[in-house]
Amino acid sequence: MSLRPTLDFLLYDWLDAAALNGRERFADHSRETFDAVLDTCERIAREKYAPHNRTVDTQEPRFDGEKVVLPQATHDAHAAFVESGMLAAAQDYDIGGMQLPYTVQAAANAFFAKASVSIGSNMLTSGNANLLMVHGTDLQKRVFALNEFSGRWAGTMCLSEPQAGSSLSDVATRAVPDGVDFERDPLGPRYRLTGNKMWISSGDHELTENIVHIVLAKIPDAEGRLVPGTRGISLFIVPKRMVDTQGQLTGERNDVALAGLNHKLGWRGTTNTLLNFGEGKYPVAGRPGAVGYLLGQPGKGLHCMFHMMNEARIAIGMAATMLGMAGYEASLAYAKQRPQGRPAGPAGKDASKPQVRIIEHADVRRMLLAQKSYCEGSLALQLYCARLVDAQKTAETQAADDARLLLEVLTPIAKSWPSEWCLEANSLAIQVHGGYGYTRDFPVEQYWRDNRLNMIHEGTHGIQAADLLGRKVLMEEGRGLTLLAARIADTARRASAEPSLAAHAKALGEALARVGAATQAAWSTGDPQAALANAVPYMQAFGHTVLAWIWLDVAHRSLQGDPAAAAPATVGRLAAASYFFHYELPKIGAWLNVVETRDPICAQLPEEAF
Repeated sequence: MSLRPTLDFLLYDWLDAAALNGRERFADHSRETFDAVLDTCERIAREKYAPHNRTVDTQEPRFDGEKVVLPQATHDAHAAFVESGMLAAAQDYDIGGMQLPYTVQAAANAFFAKASVSIGSNMLTSGNANLLMVHGTDLQKRVFALNEFSGRWAGTMCLSEPQAGSSLSDVATRAVPDGVDFERDPLGPRYRLTGNKMWISSGDHELTENIVHIVLAKIPDAEGRLVPGTRGISLFIVPKRMVDTQGQLTGERNDVALAGLNHKLGWRGTTNTLLNFGEGKYPVAGRPGAVGYLLGQPGKGLHCMFHMMNEARIAIGMAATMLGMAGYEASLAYAKQRPQGRPAGPAGKDASKPQVRIIEHADVRRMLLAQKSYCEGSLALQLYCARLVDAQKTAETQAADDARLLLEVLTPIAKSWPSEWCLEANSLAIQVHGGYGYTRDFPVEQYWRDNRLNMIHEGTHGIQAADLLGRKVLMEEGRGLTLLAARIADTARRASAEPSLAAHAKALGEALARVGAATQAAWSTGDPQAALANAVPYMQAFGHTVLAWIWLDVAHRSLQGDPAAAAPATVGRLAAASYFFHYELPKIGAWLNVVETRDPICAQLPEEAF
């Protein structure tokens, strides 16, 4: 089974990505150039990534005392990805980019995530460089971002600390001015950083000649105290190896030391590190303290960082989606060839007859259809969000602003929904395989292990939920939620004219009204603690409503291109949509009940009662 037909339908028939070529930025492109990019990435993923997914899982990164050692397959895959130009795919021509729509870049990257998410972890470098292009000085862009886009250097984001995982208010890494003339360095105001960062993906390796760390730290006040909360957080560019203003290595190590590698359940092919900044192992100019260059304005680091975080969250959603898709394809192939059991007839099962393939059993079909609805629906959501990114950057003023606000509301869903439900798809893939699925003889157990991370990193499930209910649906007086509701209502209106979709359209309208009522009920007392106590059930219901909308829109478009619903692909999409409306959307009632009543049991249960 190939991902390509589904991608082609979503890109060209549903989202009309080819129409983007009518915009000035993409005028040099055509569907033929888009297809060429997809073909190239599909080939690299098939040849350089997929054959080594198990290799990087079993041959974990190790530190030999001097450097991190990775399998040769990882080096080869990284080199092939860099050579493809995909790190700078959406960037301007004059910096070596292709000026591709982000929609096409996201679709192309799906092949790498599906083939081996553990190898294909270049998203941090792209996000790091994109952040620099928005908030860096001209020289910072030229020295750091362009060398990352070329693949010569890699990038990370360093937020978490051992004592402060997601609690950024408690960041304790310090940045002090490096001498009296610290502001005169052409690469930016120069500081010395001391502190520890934990859970840093790709924090150390030898895939590139340098690694550019983007680090959150606090500048002490005149008395040497750190400002409490997030207001005092600034952002710094901290290269692993020192560089000059021409982007050349000086030969001197920066005072950034690998303190250890974390040994993980999954994503084992990507290093995950504890980094010490300024411990004195590699003193620069004979003094301890990692050299960092201020990025953006002092005290505005968190604002800048979230530019990178939002992109990373969409990328995590795609990774979760494609891990689910990989498991679905594996379990579908297994179900088509595995004989087991016999169907029950009027007189019971006839043991004299040959066994049937397990795909002929209704419960196995239920599990396969659930996976299909989760994974293909999630893929459509990710590409829809990518299309919004292009609209934000290239559409007319009002449409661009609408896209910006819709992205704000949808980003928590784009990250969290696939992380939960495509993980469930991986669990079902194991179940389809039965006992074999629990062994390492089949790939589905690795897909589940790899996917389990996605509910945690780049903002945990609970953080995404608090962001959605506590900020996103309220921002700009709820205008983002209003915009989304209007698009959902428009889909329901159009789909209601199709007899086969009318009941789904009605159910979607009712779900949308219920989410709106629950949003108001949650905040009816004005008490954030009461409102957010059930933020995760709210996000689950919100996400299911969004996915129901996506599926209804996809189903409606399928019927426009195939009115008789005769093609197997159309039959499959309509069945997945029906499954979602019959089996999944009804779940929102239970979730929203506790939201609407602001059920206090989780928040108020005494600690000793646990």
